[in-house]
Amino acid sequence: MDTKTQLNESVKEAMKSGDEVRKRTLRMVLAAVKQVEVDKQAPLDDLAVVALIQKEIKNRREAIEEAKKADRPDLIAENEVEIKVLEVFLPKAMPAEELRALVQAAIAETGASAPSDMGKVMKIVMPQVAGRASNDMISSAVKELLSK
Repeated sequence: MDTKTQLNESVKEAMKSGDEVRKRTLRMVLAAVKQVEVDKQAPLDDLAVVALIQKEIKNRREAIEEAKKADRPDLIAENEVEIKVLEVFLPKAMPAEELRALVQAAIAETGASAPSDMGKVMKIVMPQVAGRASNDMISSAVKELLSK
């Protein structure tokens, strides 16, 4: 079952169980998916849906940081619950060692030797990781290995 179908099924389950937070959160994600599909005039593939979910999680993490600055524990708690709801739909996270191995293989493949070659390495690693690690994790691993 693809991620978009899982999201739709989970909304139905949340409606039946009366879980308002889960229902609201999943509807927001589905609305974002629908908006991108309308903008692109094509259905999104599974990787694009996962990327959208990651973006929504990132937005909520940023909202948590802002809520901390504003001393709003209610908003912090609400965003943390929404993050937990969304994380269920992400693929299993890639272990750091596996990511480093992929980055090292990409460095060897491209012949990259300096931080200026980061783009070449990222171009190879990103499709292989496919939503199993955040872009920040990938770029920091590439920077670290190219700086050696």
